[in-house]
Amino acid sequence: MTALLALHEVSVQFGGVRALDRVSLRIAQGEFVAVVGANGSGKTTLLRALHGLLKLQGRREVHNTALRQAMVFQRPFVLRLNVANNLRLPLWLAGVPRVQWPERVAAALQRVGLAGLEQRPARALSGGQQQRLALARAWAVRPDVLFLDEPTASLDPSAKKEVEALLAGFAAEGMTLVMSTHNLGQAKRLARRVVYVEDGAVHADLPTAQFFSGQLQGRARQFLDAELTWSAV
Repeated sequence: MTALLALHEVSVQFGGVRALDRVSLRIAQGEFVAVVGANGSGKTTLLRALHGLLKLQGRREVHNTALRQAMVFQRPFVLRLNVANNLRLPLWLAGVPRVQWPERVAAALQRVGLAGLEQRPARALSGGQQQRLALARAWAVRPDVLFLDEPTASLDPSAKKEVEALLAGFAAEGMTLVMSTHNLGQAKRLARRVVYVEDGAVHADLPTAQFFSGQLQGRARQFLDAELTWSAV
């Protein structure tokens, strides 16, 4: 598959803490990659490094200078604006012609099940609706790569299913997704490839079926054996 971006021997330091340690990783077009690991393992730092948000040692390589990226966080940031304006602002920042805004806004809200709520204050939405608004905002700019940092961690089961269904749909449409999650069941349901991170280093990088086949070794196997007892649903 065509490579979109890659990290080569990348390290990230925060004061005395080495958050990433000589990580090399390649993201190909159309992949759905789940990044798993315990809290503090480096998942979020890895996503931010891939997204180009961090000063790093090593090399981040982007294979298309016009690559369009978006990121959705665990707790979505919504502006003190109505729902529609929360979508119009990123379209403006992305350089989308104003004449296209009405169609893009309507299509994005329809896509995530928020049609009809254009004038509602975004911060009056429920947590699940705010996360879907964040996904609509990302989808509206037509990203080549969508990064997601624990996108369902703070949601109830119903809202989690709604978000998972949207992500599965994005992947089916050919969007490239890279998602951190502590939920191994979610990784197994959605991802085509699983990357296990511990202490800022990648200890496993395998197709999903192979990752969950019981053939892992070392620290990745220890993590999987422990986590499956409580986080596989």
